[in-house]
Amino acid sequence: MTVNQVDFMVPKDQTQAKLDSRSAAADRVKPLDLYTTADRWEEQVKKHSAKVFLYYGDEVYTYQQANEIINQFAHTFLKLGLKASQTISICLENRPHFYWVWFAAMKLGLRVSFLNTNLKGLPLEHAVKESESLCVLVGDECITNFEKQFTHIEVPIWRVEDPECSITDSQIKLSDRNITQLAHGAAIDNPDRAMRAHITAEEVALYIFTSGTTGLPKAAITSHMRWMMAGAVMEVVLESNDKDVFYCFLPLYHGAAATSLTSTALVSGAAIALRRKFSLRQFWPDVRKYGVTSCQYVGEICRYLLSQPESPNDRGHTLVKMTGTGLTKDNWNQFINRFGIKNVYESWGSTEGNANTLNFDNKVGSCGRVPYWEKTNLRIVKYDQDTNTHPKNAAGFYIPCQPGEVGEAIAYIVESPMTGGGRFEGYTSKEATEKKILRNVFSEGDKWWSSGDLLKYDEDGYCYFVDRIGDTFRWKSENVSTLEVQAVLEGFPGILFSTVYGVEIPGYEGRAGMVALMLNPDASFDPVAFYEFAANHLPRYALPQFVRINKQMDMTGTYKLRKVDLQKHSYNPNLFDDQLYVIDEKGRCYVPYSAAALEKAGYKELAPLNKQLA
Repeated sequence: MTVNQVDFMVPKDQTQAKLDSRSAAADRVKPLDLYTTADRWEEQVKKHSAKVFLYYGDEVYTYQQANEIINQFAHTFLKLGLKASQTISICLENRPHFYWVWFAAMKLGLRVSFLNTNLKGLPLEHAVKESESLCVLVGDECITNFEKQFTHIEVPIWRVEDPECSITDSQIKLSDRNITQLAHGAAIDNPDRAMRAHITAEEVALYIFTSGTTGLPKAAITSHMRWMMAGAVMEVVLESNDKDVFYCFLPLYHGAAATSLTSTALVSGAAIALRRKFSLRQFWPDVRKYGVTSCQYVGEICRYLLSQPESPNDRGHTLVKMTGTGLTKDNWNQFINRFGIKNVYESWGSTEGNANTLNFDNKVGSCGRVPYWEKTNLRIVKYDQDTNTHPKNAAGFYIPCQPGEVGEAIAYIVESPMTGGGRFEGYTSKEATEKKILRNVFSEGDKWWSSGDLLKYDEDGYCYFVDRIGDTFRWKSENVSTLEVQAVLEGFPGILFSTVYGVEIPGYEGRAGMVALMLNPDASFDPVAFYEFAANHLPRYALPQFVRINKQMDMTGTYKLRKVDLQKHSYNPNLFDDQLYVIDEKGRCYVPYSAAALEKAGYKELAPLNKQLA
């Protein structure tokens, strides 16, 4: 049986009514309320104490059991002298301790900085310093990231034990402070609320790092109000309740899992089924085992699931609601028809943004709908991609796009003590925050958030994501800064010039990284050494999938490398005669481009495109 998505026009007023309910939910917590994430948690513990909060493998924790463990860590933090409004960093994969230390910190009014578990080297050091953390809690599973940074990170590093991870004695000595052991004997009662009683909802709760085009991670500020708002609006959208089970396999250091999923589950009194990392083999077994009703996705995840052989049991599951981004139209139709998912909520937004869109109507391919533009702070304005500027009208103001026109999504910045909706909380860096603000857009003195995303919309208000502005591209659901990757790779001996860019691969979401290198005249390319260098300095998702060794580089008059032709040539050797290599992760090297190399890298569908391949 075919699942029919919207094949008729949903009335605008029907969609707007849902948006109005969402807006009302977003306004429940006011900026100056003396109410925090910890208050929300403790309220839900009282209400749902015996209900399951967390599933992890065969471990099950009720709200009350989780609260007692969290309290042990909170009392331990107290003994260490940590106080409200101070910051700690945590670097952990998806496991219960992520919640234990995070919520424990919230109980004391601490701020928590989530470190991307892929970071190493300078970006890792920068992330710790950017949030002004007083200490770092590192899981055993991430301790190798810090081995070369212990002399550079000038704050205490505490070990969080991971029974699933074996580490060497030398690694343990690098971080002999074991906070897990300290917490074992601590009290299980709630710490005195007076320690956080003065904290308002608009104050900082989290720092969530997002990749930018500046070369180093930026710490996006998330207030208690913003975190709770995310859950309140999605509770309305999903009509979730305490019978729901949310499946969390996306990394908790990201805004989607930590903010949207966790906050929604908590405000609903629901359970979370936590998996350390996405597993293609275990996805549906997990859904069935825990009775999962809702999960987040990125488009790549759906494509992976579709790649598996069909089974008579494809619809034998409890999953009915999915929220996420990046689901292509073709995969969308295939996915709902094969697995019978009733509701797919494709969206557009960002961790730090002050506006987003959400597809309530199951309109395939759309990332959301704006029925009446006068009722939202979002606008799409014309953007010239050749000059990287916003065209202006005769009066000197920006020009709104018409249906079908591609432009940048921007949002009016609301600054009111009465509401958190429309606020732009920015970054720890004032300079980075200012770069995201557009001024005098439609009138003198107004301020708008610049998303850096290109969108378009149709006559019925349905919006569609088009692309990112500039050099940042997405791969494996991560933002990759070309400038960051380029800066790292140019540290490899023998490179004269380099440029990094994203290339499209049929059937894959986002763009794969490709680097064009021009070597010094006396240098030769060592594909093994280059791989080792890149792998030791970059997160896995940022590793170039293709390497092109250019005989010469095309530059602009200002000595900037020209990427236009390189991107057009992509990885097709029919269009150039430079040396071309493909990544071989298992072999830990790059190998000459061939049909066999493509297949080994997982890109066998590219071989027919290049007829000269053997």
